[in-house]
Amino acid sequence: MYKKIMVPVDLEHTDKIEKALHGAAELAKSYDVPVCYVAVMGRVPNRVAPSPEKFEAELNMFAREQAGKYDIATECKAVPSVDVPAELDDKLLGAVDEVGADLIVMASHIPGIADKLHLISSNAAYMVKHSSVSIFVVR
Repeated sequence: MYKKIMVPVDLEHTDKIEKALHGAAELAKSYDVPVCYVAVMGRVPNRVAPSPEKFEAELNMFAREQAGKYDIATECKAVPSVDVPAELDDKLLGAVDEVGADLIVMASHIPGIADKLHLISSNAAYMVKHSSVSIFVVR
């Protein structure tokens, strides 16, 4: 039914998306398809890595760890960005076609007061509204 699953990841907060990672792995096993972990990276040093090259190495290591943990085929893609917060949604949307995904499994934050007042929007909501592929949002 599906050919490839894309999972957006923030390498600084992988502990907060464990349910989405597990769900994607189970779906990958069920459909015998690979999971592609996509992370949008800035050009400046951050807590994950001091350079884009090190960031890509960290993402590769994360994908290998997930492959071993869940016994699935994995790949990854680091998407460069000048301004990650401003470009995140569009960069993730563009990555769907780049990696050839036909299913996205992504985590969503727990709604808070800012969501109720419509002060912020969620990345998952943006993807649901604008993506042409199926999306499984995990809370």
